[in-house]
Amino acid sequence: MTVQTISIIEMISGAGIMVKSILLLLLVFSIASWAIMVIKLLYIRKSSKESEQFTEIFWRSKNLSEANTKAKNYPNSPVARIYRNGYTELKKVHQSGSASIGSNLSGTENVERSLRRSINTELTRFSQMIPFLATAGNTTPFIGLFGTVWGIMDSFQGIGKGGSASLAVVAPGISEALVATAAGLAVAIPAVIGYNYFANKIKIMDSELEIFSADFLNIVERDVFRKKGQNNE
Repeated sequence: MTVQTISIIEMISGAGIMVKSILLLLLVFSIASWAIMVIKLLYIRKSSKESEQFTEIFWRSKNLSEANTKAKNYPNSPVARIYRNGYTELKKVHQSGSASIGSNLSGTENVERSLRRSINTELTRFSQMIPFLATAGNTTPFIGLFGTVWGIMDSFQGIGKGGSASLAVVAPGISEALVATAAGLAVAIPAVIGYNYFANKIKIMDSELEIFSADFLNIVERDVFRKKGQNNE
């Protein structure tokens, strides 16, 4: 294992300026990709835990006001954030007096629009930086391939100047050039896996937020606007 590591280091150190520059660029892509994946994984872990806790509290709460007070204790929960936005819109509807008979539909639509905006905001927040993983997965193999082609061209130029085409002369240069292709694949594979993983997580989050939003809206229609309309009668 040690001999192989030293060999790779020697190949990189013996590569030309262009190949080294490409390897440096691939290193930047790799660091950025792994940083994004770690940040998003930590965010998913924290937000999922808090959302699960808040959902349990929401269903145990005696009323919407109590749930809204407790939602403030879960700042990392997307579910808690969309609930607070929906509850804020609900209070505005009541203060404007639009929860009267014949206007319940309008009040419900206002709350529904607020919930939809909140869901879109949460999905946008989670999706930030994730497209970079797709970019890295799509471009780094070609960047590495470009480095390989350039390195091989340098090797053949050296062969032309030296006048010898033996394997001993050709092999080192080609090996150094192929490191760029290997590096490109090493960056692209984790980036593609990460992108697919987070894209699936976005779909799951969207589904969960939609379900919670529908449940909250049903409670609003059943227990808030309908009771308000009955009282006005």
